[in-house]
Amino acid sequence: MVDINLAEASVEQILANQRGIIAIGAGLAVGLSGIASALAEKDIGAAAVGAMAEREELFGKGLILTVIPETIVIFGLVVAILLLFL
Repeated sequence: MVDINLAEASVEQILANQRGIIAIGAGLAVGLSGIASALAEKDIGAAAVGAMAEREELFGKGLILTVIPETIVIFGLVVAILLLFL
């Protein structure tokens, strides 16, 4: 990490430092939401496949329950886009 003395830093250096911190935050938003989604989906997906193996009419419910954790990644992506472009 670059150590910047704010009293002696130029405006360009401070802005560059802020852009880097925003980029790290955007990366964390996408990465951590992806990991959380994967952890949630593995359990839900296994349970849904098990339920569908026993009763085929549960396919629709299993599909919907499997898709729900994927929305977490979309939320993380939206947060990252907002961080980068606002």
